[in-house]
Parts: sequence; structure tokens; C-alpha cells
Amino acid sequence: MKKLMNKLSKCFINGIMIITPIFITYLVIATVWAMLDGLIGRYIPIKFPGMGIIIVLIIILTVGGLSSNWLSKRFLTLGESIISKIPVVKFIYGSVKRLSDTIFKSGNMFDNAVLVPYPHPGVRCLGFVMTPVSKCMAKYLGNEEYVSVFIPWSLNMTSGFNVFVPKRDVTYIDIQGEDALQYIITAGAVMPGGMDNKYHSAGIK
Repeated sequence: MKKLMNKLSKCFINGIMIITPIFITYLVIATVWAMLDGLIGRYIPIKFPGMGIIIVLIIILTVGGLSSNWLSKRFLTLGESIISKIPVVKFIYGSVKRLSDTIFKSGNMFDNAVLVPYPHPGVRCLGFVMTPVSKCMAKYLGNEEYVSVFIPWSLNMTSGFNVFVPKRDVTYIDIQGEDALQYIITAGAVMPGGMDNKYHSAGIK
């Protein structure tokens, strides 16, 4: 009876580990799909499955194509200058634009994983090297060279904090950015170095 329960327990854990990521992936895609279909469907009389996704893709490609035209660039510049004069709106738009430019124009934003002594010496925290420290900020940090490091919160990559760390205290680690992100998002349950560690920690052969 005990052997049977152990076998069922292992089967249950295996099933959970396989089904959970599939279910969450499906849930996210289905939610976005339904949200776009519902939002676009309010304004377009013709409806069919996936209409929202297709229309959004067409809009993105159209705007991207027009952005290379000099006349469109003039209108975009004019629009941004108007937005920059509107309180609150200019802060939201400017922050989102800078973030999107950083992510999409430098695709390796989370590739440079490092260990830094935070929150106190003797402890190592996983973070990511951000843009180089500007001259404006460097003059307030002294003569030593510093590195800007983003330290995300576990389970929540949308939050975190930035610290300036002396370059001599930064340890660059040779792991994939994806592995580092998985480690943070799972609160350390998935260690960098492959899937074997995860299965081993769960007792799965």
C-alpha cells in the first residue's frame, strides 16, 4: 500500500509539473485573445475568431511601416511635443516610451546577469546590469567606477530597485538571461543550470 501511495504521489507531482505551465500559458493567451476580440469587436460589425489579434497585428505593422516615412515622423514629433506639455500624461507617456525603447532597441537588457553584495557584505544578490552610468550621475559617486544594477523582486519581475555598485564588487556570471529570469520568477525554485536541478529537488527520477 505504501509503495502504491509513493508511486501515485510521484505521478501526481509529475502531472502537476507538466500541466501547470501548459495551463498558465493557455490561460494567458486565452485571456489576451478574448480581451482583444471583445475590445475590437465593439467597433467592427464583422466578427470571427481571432479577429482582435489579426487587427492589432495589422495596426502594429501599418504604424511601423509609416514610421519610416518623413511626413509621418513629423506628425509623430508634433504629437510628442503636444503630449510633453500635458501634466501627468507627459510623465506616463515619457516613462513608457523610454522603457519600451530600452527593451526593444537593446534586446539584451536582461542578458548581463551579475551578483552584487546586497543588502550587506557577505550576501550575494542576483541582478542585471543596466545602461552605463551617465557623467551627470558619475560625478556624485566619487572617483571610483560604478555600475547600475537592477535587482528585481522574486515572483514579481515588474517591481524591483536600482542600485549603484562599485565595479570591483560586481561579479559577472556566465548564465543565460532566461535562466536568471526563471530563477527570480520562481523564487529560486528553478536554479540556473538546466532542468535536472528542478526534477532532482522534487525527487523525480
